[in-house]
Amino acid sequence: MPELPEVETTLRGIEPHILNKVISSIIVRQASLRWPVPTDLLKDKLISETFSGIERRGKYLLLKSPEGYLIIHLGMSGSLRVTREEKLKKHDHIDMVFEDKSILRYCDPRRFGCFLWTENPDSHFLLKNLGPEPLGNSFNGKYLFDLSRKRKTPIKNFIMNSKNVVGVGNIYANEALFRSKIRPSRQAGRVPLEKYETLSKEIITILKKSIDQGGTTLRDFVGSDNKPGYFKQQLEVYGRQGEECKVCSSILKNVNIGQRSSVFCPKCQK
Repeated sequence: MPELPEVETTLRGIEPHILNKVISSIIVRQASLRWPVPTDLLKDKLISETFSGIERRGKYLLLKSPEGYLIIHLGMSGSLRVTREEKLKKHDHIDMVFEDKSILRYCDPRRFGCFLWTENPDSHFLLKNLGPEPLGNSFNGKYLFDLSRKRKTPIKNFIMNSKNVVGVGNIYANEALFRSKIRPSRQAGRVPLEKYETLSKEIITILKKSIDQGGTTLRDFVGSDNKPGYFKQQLEVYGRQGEECKVCSSILKNVNIGQRSSVFCPKCQK
């Protein structure tokens, strides 16, 4: 699944190619995504208009137009690319065609993403309950520590809950917990402040590094330039179960926590 760095990479890739360009047509070949695409509404609100800005909220992209926002989520394996090619690839479901003939094309093999409309993102059902951005000023160890008191949920589930903090998906949760020396199954309420201070810093560092390197390539993700991300080469635990820990040479173990694969070092992480 595209996570925060992949979505941020997509934003940076498409932004210079779509802002302030007049939208001439919208082509929806497949409207059955996670939620039905409101094709007529999007055409009514966006054709002959422009996008004046684009921002990310968690894993959602918000494209600002004069009357509201187009909300895009890439789902499990979706991607956006800017192209001038008329030839379609399999699973190319939506085109936003601009007057200069360039196209913002949405591909989604599993059809688990979304193209929706809102006039007020703060009140939209997908966005209104989201926690702070991990790369924002309000995210730090003290915030996580205070929020986690008396919580019995595993620390990994706690930091992956978008109501607590957005954008920390499975890959980066595994990596941040390893670098913080915290076992993913440890109860969130039993993690001390100093560990949360370390964890918050590691989350920020890992996300920034991954963004700088274009995200993590795992199965389906390809950036807006059709080039894969390269952060996968630096993963220390995710996907390495049964291999040696790069720090202590112990064999990495895997457990399912919240139906997610959680790889950890039994010696380094307590």
